[in-house]
Amino acid sequence: MSRATREAYGETLVELVREGHDIMVVDADLAGSTKLADFQKAFPKRFVDAGIAEQDMVGVAAGLSLTGRTVFTGSFAVFATGRAYDQIRNTVCDSGLNVKICPTHAGITVGEDGATHQSLEDVGMMRALPQMRVLVPADYWAAKAALRLAAEADGPFYVRMGRHKVDEIYDETFKGGIPYAGVLREGTDVTLAACGVEVAQSLKAAEILAQEGISAEVIDVFSIKPLDEGVILASAAKTRRVVTVEEHNIAGGLGAAVAELLSEKLPTPMRFAGMRTFGTSAPGDVLLSHFHLDAEGIAGRAREFVLA
Repeated sequence: MSRATREAYGETLVELVREGHDIMVVDADLAGSTKLADFQKAFPKRFVDAGIAEQDMVGVAAGLSLTGRTVFTGSFAVFATGRAYDQIRNTVCDSGLNVKICPTHAGITVGEDGATHQSLEDVGMMRALPQMRVLVPADYWAAKAALRLAAEADGPFYVRMGRHKVDEIYDETFKGGIPYAGVLREGTDVTLAACGVEVAQSLKAAEILAQEGISAEVIDVFSIKPLDEGVILASAAKTRRVVTVEEHNIAGGLGAAVAELLSEKLPTPMRFAGMRTFGTSAPGDVLLSHFHLDAEGIAGRAREFVLA
């Protein structure tokens, strides 16, 4: 089954409130798209629509968090981070407030909305902030787990979700963790360390490579900050080659995080599959292929690396 990670948002928060969590939501006039309309319908008194004013959205969320509530925000990733960065940095993170920045529509798979709406810098922006934890779920079930983890832990979180439907990798038993990275396929020749929509693509790439006699290990890097250092270091020690895969700019994102780790603790040859330019307008699947971030493109990058 294929579902977008955003489909987990509203329904998971409804479940959490019914389980006893004191949650409020502040949305920037996008509840239908972020799927927070489900929460608004179930708990209208716990829902605030700030309008198309992302800075106000974060400011209101910060204030509500000071009353003891856990507060989630809703917008597209490009606006939730870019337009509200000052408030996230200076109000939420500097004070360690219990605000969860959980946007949807991240990455190039936003598709036809085009470059202006395709956030490719958000993970780097959020990863750089002290006290902020960054989770990038690979499928619907991982998104539910990420939202639960954010709700249950105090302090700032960034959970990156998307519009694009992705194949389900996990089931309702998946819990994730902080930190968490999981080996989904073992291999010996190269490690594909992926996050978000690229996890499913990397698993397909590993199948392509296997047919050519190349053994690829696939890791879902669910938690980008903090990193699950032990899992990544163990895989790098085994394969001695690491390719990071993300629908995000290679500067500041997953690739940078893994490179920082390996350069300090286990210098390892690396390659980076990700964005180096802005995106463009086309269906999500077309863009993954165009930017060589589909299974064939990832397999090609790994093949070139192994056979060099």
